[in-house]
Amino acid sequence: MSHSMRAIRSTSSLRAKGFAIVAAIFLLVVIAGLGVYMLSLYSAQQTNSSQDLMGARAYQAAKAGIEWGTYQIMSPENTSPAGAPYVCTGVMGTPVFAGTLQGFNVSVSCSQTATTEGANNIRVYQVTATATFSTAPSPDYVERQIAAKVATCRTGAGASPVCT
Repeated sequence: MSHSMRAIRSTSSLRAKGFAIVAAIFLLVVIAGLGVYMLSLYSAQQTNSSQDLMGARAYQAAKAGIEWGTYQIMSPENTSPAGAPYVCTGVMGTPVFAGTLQGFNVSVSCSQTATTEGANNIRVYQVTATATFSTAPSPDYVERQIAAKVATCRTGAGASPVCT
């Protein structure tokens, strides 16, 4: 084999090795990019899942606030004197919860309308509960609000709640 043939072969083998390095670097960059993409997708999925869970908890905290407010209105201990209208003041308070609802701030408010049908005094109470977690600009901020209406009927003055 001549000297010029050997020089051509060694030059072409160097070019092939150079191409292999470029292809390997390209593949490493592509695989690293896919890894970063998968990691960001996983992180976004975890964040969305956490926000869904906190939204469900906020709903349950607001629902518990409605039940607490309804009890405050309908409890016989909260009527004075006996037979007087149930207590329904604007802002009723903020119940405190334990367990998974701990950390939620629940504000309960009430409004009422009254009407008379014959000898029956009918009152309709609207209870609104707003549950919040964290503060507004925060990424983990969540808020849910629920409103419910409760009606009572009292026959005559001083009678226990009875609707016919």
